[in-house]
Amino acid sequence: MSTSAAERAVNYVILIVFAAFALAPIVTVLAAALSPQSGAESAGLAGLHPGNFVDAWSEGEFSRYLRTSVLVAVTVVSVAVIASILSGFAFGTMRFGGSRVLFYLFLLGIMVPAEAIVVPLFYDLREVGLTNTLWAVALPQIAQSIAFGTYWMRAYFRTSPPSLIEAATLDGASPRRVLWSILVPIGRPAVMTLTVLAFMWTWNEFLIPLVMSPNGDFRTAPLALAIFKGQHVQATALLAAAAVLVALPVVIVYLFAQRHFIRGMLEGAVRE
Repeated sequence: MSTSAAERAVNYVILIVFAAFALAPIVTVLAAALSPQSGAESAGLAGLHPGNFVDAWSEGEFSRYLRTSVLVAVTVVSVAVIASILSGFAFGTMRFGGSRVLFYLFLLGIMVPAEAIVVPLFYDLREVGLTNTLWAVALPQIAQSIAFGTYWMRAYFRTSPPSLIEAATLDGASPRRVLWSILVPIGRPAVMTLTVLAFMWTWNEFLIPLVMSPNGDFRTAPLALAIFKGQHVQATALLAAAAVLVALPVVIVYLFAQRHFIRGMLEGAVRE
């Protein structure tokens, strides 16, 4: 059934309205970040104050905390994505004893909130001497990402063409070669979607770095932003600039991967 011009116009109007609602907070924060600080005398180009970003960067020592966040995010994403691909391949293409029960155990990681386990987990990690280390911050987030990643990649592998796998097997390809040379390349949107989601969750995580690194050695950017906020309660322009600096890496990653991310989300919407 063809869509009339009036229907298309209504659809565009609705999309524009929702886009405006979605973009309004972003525009507001950017405008605040470029506004003059209290007591500022001179304005930048066209009345803007890009120097707020420089001031926030130096006063909040965000170079240090952003490096920590990048280190944690790269560690979590690398381990979680590879482990999720392997486990999803096993659950999606193989049949073995206890697979259903074991898969449900993986799903518990999605259902149990971090707030329910973070305190006993802290004592467990402290007993083995891992608190205030990279692994104390990364391992809990790796486990959370693998729980979702296993479910996500299993759904993809279950919908992979069986004939493709059978043809590769008949040609002598091992399961490892089938996975890495055939299924993973054609499943790039699913893998990229998982990568972006794991990066966003890891980057925005607040509670686990706060609890697992009490001395602040592995304080991440969201924690630094919270501390910066407490030190500059009235400095709206600096707070907005700091918020933009912390959010910018996520925006950059999404912009680079948006095509595969959207495709992966659309494909995943029709799967279990």
